[in-house]
Amino acid sequence: MAPTTGAGDFRYEYQPGWAQTPEGVSIREPSGVAVDSMDRVYVYQRVGPPVLVFDRDGRFLDAWERRNGVPLDAHHIHVGPDDTIYLTDRDAHQVLIYDTAGNLQRSLGTRDRAAMQAPFNHPADVCVAPSGELYVADGYGNSSVHRFSAAGDYISSFGSPGSGPGQFRVPHSISVSQDGRVYVADRENNRVQVFTPEGEFQAEWTDFKCPMGVHIDAKQVVYVTDQIPRVSIYTLDGELLSRGRTFEGAHQVYTDSQGSIYGLDTANQRVQKLSKL
Repeated sequence: MAPTTGAGDFRYEYQPGWAQTPEGVSIREPSGVAVDSMDRVYVYQRVGPPVLVFDRDGRFLDAWERRNGVPLDAHHIHVGPDDTIYLTDRDAHQVLIYDTAGNLQRSLGTRDRAAMQAPFNHPADVCVAPSGELYVADGYGNSSVHRFSAAGDYISSFGSPGSGPGQFRVPHSISVSQDGRVYVADRENNRVQVFTPEGEFQAEWTDFKCPMGVHIDAKQVVYVTDQIPRVSIYTLDGELLSRGRTFEGAHQVYTDSQGSIYGLDTANQRVQKLSKL
């Protein structure tokens, strides 16, 4: 039997060797993982094809082409409710928006031009709110979260450098709940912060070592990975439901329709799947 992790209603079994790549294709320097409504798994990577696509059983489906150097530098990936794919192109200072076939539809930010405390300066993550608005964790050069309309028009920003309420030291991952609350993995402050849709500070969750990924599933359960390494599972109000050791470089976390967890393991250049028991 494969090793298990988690507790209570959130127990999982490791699926070693999950990704099945054909000859000539491999996972190389992966940085992000996300899952669409059909349980197709998208692996975002820095070397080779920028995105590899698998089914939930790890069978290879597709590899996207890198066109004219785009994307340049993979970080996190997000799938919207209509299966639109959002990529943070970290060192090009952009968010790139694709269809499921790998065709670039549009982008946010000025390519190769950073901005101070404005969109963008090495952005880390992006998510779509239930309202359709976009939130971007502008995490490496700035200490901000930026808010855009569904059409991509800039609305507002919140956050500043520091460790006080509403301040950030590398806002590394972001997710929005069904009621509009914004959850930000504030990596170097060892916490997750919770905000209103307008960016008003509400709460902070601690007891993390450099949280790397935050994800909210369809049942409004919150998953946080950190550098212990482990995955912690919470209610929207911060009640800890389960916790267990997981993939080494737990850079991003996502779930599928069956409740299985996919984790991006940067330390071993792989995606790990934890099947729900």
